Amino acid sequence: MPTIVIDSLPESAHKYRDDWAIVVVDVLRFTTTATTALALERRVYPAGTVDRAYEIAEHFANPLLAGELGGSVPYGFDMTNSPVQIVAHSEIPCGGFTSADRPIVLVSSSGAQLLSNAADAEYVYLACLRNISAVSRHLADRHTKVAILGAGSRGVFRREDQLCCAWIAARLQKFGFECANRESAKLTDYWKDQSVDVIRLGKSAEYLTNTGQVHDLEFVVHYQDDLDVVPRLNEDGLLVDAVKESGAAVANT
Repeated sequence: MPTIVIDSLPESAHKYRDDWAIVVVDVLRFTTTATTALALERRVYPAGTVDRAYEIAEHFANPLLAGELGGSVPYGFDMTNSPVQIVAHSEIPCGGFTSADRPIVLVSSSGAQLLSNAADAEYVYLACLRNISAVSRHLADRHTKVAILGAGSRGVFRREDQLCCAWIAARLQKFGFECANRESAKLTDYWKDQSVDVIRLGKSAEYLTNTGQVHDLEFVVHYQDDLDVVPRLNEDGLLVDAVKESGAAVANT
């Protein structure tokens, strides 16, 4: 029987690296930013630390350093971890480059660290509220063991990540998957019919509002299930669209 489990926090990744397809969820804002950038056909290299981000950046002539740690933009970075800023930046020429020429090196406090911890797994995907259905379909067609992991923050499984994880799990249940444990089933049952507006009541939403970044909160609430993009981490540390890769494979057979 196909199985799903919901878990949280970066340290949880090690439990699922051997034989599970891992889905990383960090709705506010890492996975939303990364998915949005990939939909804009940007190259995205996630980094678990600032030092790693600078190591990756050294391989490119004009990279875009984006991200935050503890809510602060690291020294020397171009912008914070923001889907709105990524969209706004998409047409800006810089030093003879269009933005599409500039690979994005993306760091975050929790999501990028969770992704880094999961990187040794054979299949690692990213999900946010923008690609719920696309991710669910892709997983259902290819995997029988799926671990949906919320990034969390300061040891807390945030409500926006619980919501996203549960929405994916509920869709997978319609494809015949069952929850692996009682906690996963309880989370799915509780959140699967909740409105996206519950995000506004969380600590992450409060932080974005209080720091003048409410535009990212409104972006996340507004754009739901509108992208047929499934980010997957490849062996080179690059996020690729698994949907396009699968289409190319089919076209070449």
